Amino acid sequence: MSSVAVVTGSNKGIGLAIVRDLCKQFQGDVYLTSRDPGRGQEAVAKLREEGLHPLFHQLDIDDPQSIRALRDFLKEKYGGLNVLINNAGIAFKVADKTPFAVQAEVTLKTNFFGTRNVCTELLPLMKPYGKVVNVSSMVSISALGSCSQELQKKFRSDTITEDELVELMTKFVEDTKKSVHDKEGWPNTAYGVSKIGVTVLSRIQARMLNEKRKGDHILLNACCPGWVRTDMAGPKATKSPEEGADTPVYLALLPSNADGPHGQFVSDRTVRTW
Repeated sequence: MSSVAVVTGSNKGIGLAIVRDLCKQFQGDVYLTSRDPGRGQEAVAKLREEGLHPLFHQLDIDDPQSIRALRDFLKEKYGGLNVLINNAGIAFKVADKTPFAVQAEVTLKTNFFGTRNVCTELLPLMKPYGKVVNVSSMVSISALGSCSQELQKKFRSDTITEDELVELMTKFVEDTKKSVHDKEGWPNTAYGVSKIGVTVLSRIQARMLNEKRKGDHILLNACCPGWVRTDMAGPKATKSPEEGADTPVYLALLPSNADGPHGQFVSDRTVRTW
């Protein structure tokens, strides 16, 4: 069976640049995914004009049925998965007038809960020597620094469980609805909190892989692509999407004899202190 790589939310921006790089460097099939099949097929056509050969599968990470359909497809066609890059995410613009509580709910629904649901369904499919890359953000580090000492301690803990993390992420959304998130020690950034969730989730998942699948040599990391010129970050950002794709692709293509990084937060190919 061929090796297979999947990139979530990859019809534009960093995701598209990641697919482009994988098409050039990964020995196997590369799936570009997007919520909207039309946009996904357009992106695939664009890469095919460049002489590359991506494949397409619909995926909306907010829709559990869509995730399960992809899971079943991968299981049946490939017997599993070799590379998973969780890139899909959303961010409200700084000037957006949407109430903060709504921003919190919508942002966490996709960036944290959607990403977690993809992992829940697809991590069991990872083949030995597989690579998982969860695209987080440097904002998760600055947001962590703006949390209360108590929250920082929880988020840095080496024993926090996935259930406890889910409870904290849910509490943040509830606290914003009650307008007590400041008092409860949360920072004023829904995007930042969602990416704290992604980074901590990655640390937990790596620990679980060590406990349950040590011999499979699967490497799982969170990373920051940097401040990248996309629809999301805007035109003033310092990096091109191609530059943004560098670290996620580096982590996805770590050699099979590499024993790290694993369970780390990586930016510019460098492990950062969490």
